[in-house]
Amino acid sequence: MLTHYRVPVSLSLVSIDLPLRSLVEGSATLYQKDRDQFHLLLHEPALVEWESDPFPPEKILPPLKPRLLWLEVSPYRAVMTMQGQGKYSYRHLWQQGVYGLSRYYLQTNLQAMASQLRLRNFTRQLELVGHPLPEYMRLEYELWSENVQMGRYVLSLEIHH
Repeated sequence: MLTHYRVPVSLSLVSIDLPLRSLVEGSATLYQKDRDQFHLLLHEPALVEWESDPFPPEKILPPLKPRLLWLEVSPYRAVMTMQGQGKYSYRHLWQQGVYGLSRYYLQTNLQAMASQLRLRNFTRQLELVGHPLPEYMRLEYELWSENVQMGRYVLSLEIHH
């Protein structure tokens, strides 16, 4: 039987070498699957989508529906999946010292065809702190396309009990 808790969380993504920062704060559901394996379910706040046409001004479309972030964590690996009702979703698999996959799914308007972008990630560090429930996770990784490094990133998750 799964044990679950409703907890406030902060999830941040920071690029070490690019001007990129993202922070999501909110309430999440933490599921304990096994002794050291947890799932975290978080609704990411709705985003505003921009539509550019060849002639200014840009139009602001109504906010998209909130996206669902599903994070599976253990001391040995992490998987993050974002499912949205829009045109974009992704799935990352990280395991310390291993090249994992990062898949981005882009939905186009042309005959509802989806295209997939596959990148590799190399996990430099995966740290999960807290017992019996996790309180903090830090994940350092590099993103690669073939032989080109596309940045170094730090994903941090704080779980407030």
